[in-house]
Amino acid sequence: MSWKDAFKYAKGVAGNHGVEAAQKDARSDDGLPLGGRIGGMIKMQMSPFIRASASGSLITTPATPDALIRAVSRVRLNLGGKLYRYYLATGDDDAEQERFLQLYVNEKGEVAETLYCTRLTRIIPQSEEEQDAFTGEGGAGLGEKTYSLWKEQLAGLGWSAAALQDIFGDEDSINYSRDAGDPADDFVAPFTGTETRVDDAIGEHGLKQEIYFMPYVRNFGATNDGTEYLLISTEIVESQDGDPAKRAIHVDFMIGLPLEKERLSVQ
Repeated sequence: MSWKDAFKYAKGVAGNHGVEAAQKDARSDDGLPLGGRIGGMIKMQMSPFIRASASGSLITTPATPDALIRAVSRVRLNLGGKLYRYYLATGDDDAEQERFLQLYVNEKGEVAETLYCTRLTRIIPQSEEEQDAFTGEGGAGLGEKTYSLWKEQLAGLGWSAAALQDIFGDEDSINYSRDAGDPADDFVAPFTGTETRVDDAIGEHGLKQEIYFMPYVRNFGATNDGTEYLLISTEIVESQDGDPAKRAIHVDFMIGLPLEKERLSVQ
């Protein structure tokens, strides 16, 4: 069962893990999937990225096949199973592109999906109406059936004309479909929960934030055999390094490329 299917099990299944367990998860990097830990090294085969890049994916190809795990997080959402992120770059500094490996562990304790994710852009809601749109308030905005990215938007982010041609061709936009709930529903409320990120093994440094989260997906390539995710997450930072004064809100747009477990390892 993939992590998106866990949506069906949200009510009455997930969310009550106990305070003691939450503290343990938030303050330790022991017992994580695939043996992940802060300071560990993720090794990835490059062939999936090469194929995706050549076929018009928006994913940013890693500079090297090896990447250091700089932080780990547990994302608690109103769904079954567990979601983890191994941060290769936290993106706390706006000059640094956020990158992480996202792992969904199903209710059987199996790693069911892995996504390599890179930040496309981050926006700051400028009004209450804009914030409501990215939290799905009123049954609109985040959680609708589709989401479109426009060529002019990526041009504004500095994408080259050649790259835009590879991605969009003669179209002005690319469309993603919601990857949760019943496709017939016009709106599905976003997943909600918290992310607790630990930046060192003893939990002295890190971040806690409330999140509203929805995944969208599209097929790409000449034969539509490539799969790419657009993960949209509204994040309300509650504290950083224990300092509640750093509270802030932003919306992250992450591009995710599925990776087979056999194509990566953690050392």
